Amino acid sequence: MSIRPWRDIVRRQSRQIMVGNVPVGGDAPVTVQTMTNTPTSDPVATINQIRRCEEAGADIIRVSCPDTDSTAALAKITKAARVPIVADIHFHYKRALEAADAGAACLRINPGNIGSSERVAEVVRAAKANGCAIRIGVNAGSLEKDLLEKYGEPCPEALVESALDHIKLLQDHDFHEYKVAVKASDVFLAVAAYQGLAEATDCPLHLGITEAGGLIGGTVKSSIGIGSLLWFGIGDTIRVSLSAEPEEEVRVGFEILKALGIRNRGVRVVSCPSCARQGFDVIRTVQVLEERLQHIRTPMSLSVLGCVVNGPGEARETDIGVTGGGNGKHMVYLSGLTDHTVEDADMVEHIVKLVEAKAAELDAADVAKAAIAAE
Repeated sequence: MSIRPWRDIVRRQSRQIMVGNVPVGGDAPVTVQTMTNTPTSDPVATINQIRRCEEAGADIIRVSCPDTDSTAALAKITKAARVPIVADIHFHYKRALEAADAGAACLRINPGNIGSSERVAEVVRAAKANGCAIRIGVNAGSLEKDLLEKYGEPCPEALVESALDHIKLLQDHDFHEYKVAVKASDVFLAVAAYQGLAEATDCPLHLGITEAGGLIGGTVKSSIGIGSLLWFGIGDTIRVSLSAEPEEEVRVGFEILKALGIRNRGVRVVSCPSCARQGFDVIRTVQVLEERLQHIRTPMSLSVLGCVVNGPGEARETDIGVTGGGNGKHMVYLSGLTDHTVEDADMVEHIVKLVEAKAAELDAADVAKAAIAAE
């Protein structure tokens, strides 16, 4: 029996596919994706952006391939990338063929707008020959005319029917290495569509709230929509769509997973909103610490509280904690216990060093455990 059953998430059982060397679905970790916004025809700019996304923790990265210049550059991009690359294809089936040959790990298409059955068959043959997966991308903003006429507007049933129609096109060609998304900018519509699709198929699902907005608004909408679905146990890979740099999408994606306890990467910061009781500038301190600690990949927790009202309690639950005190002296907690004080001027540098040391300690312990298990 679970100690805290109210935290348990029962994950939907899906088939597992491979996107390059990354498993998606089944019992694999929920992966975080993003998409480049540089011209894919410029491989240097695109690879540089991919590097930043990789450093932020992206598991899979998508690039748009609207023309032959893009697919011509794709081979260089896929060779340079450290994570699998998804080629985003719309309408032009030949771009899918070129992308598969150029090393794409996955093709993002709608089989229904690729063209005739023979063209779909060609794309499937290319995918099979190159070991590509396929992501079916259904979007409320581009539903087929017949479904709009049938349902009158984009609705959950229309999105699910569109997805099932596309799935059938692939299954008719004996292709099963696919994942599906049914995205909408309306949170209610997207969540309901994913719930319906989760009941109708066992394939892996790619979650997203499309055209979600800017960094703040888009983060809120995505957190509500993606977070709700993950809480229901639905979802195998996610992309947070923001009008912001792609590495920000990655960071928000991991924050959603961390908040639900699904996957941890880097430092989880617990901090107060600050008030007149604060012993130091909490808001500025947290901003600086989050920026300075982005390089930490080891899962760990840090509490930053302005005063002693909730500070000691929160610190007991985190690896490292700091609580504001009087006269510019603040209490530092290690593994939940009071340990020493730190002066205002030294606090940020001191906390950064403590976090780095703790991360090294945890990493060493993991290495030792792995060595023992291998014996």
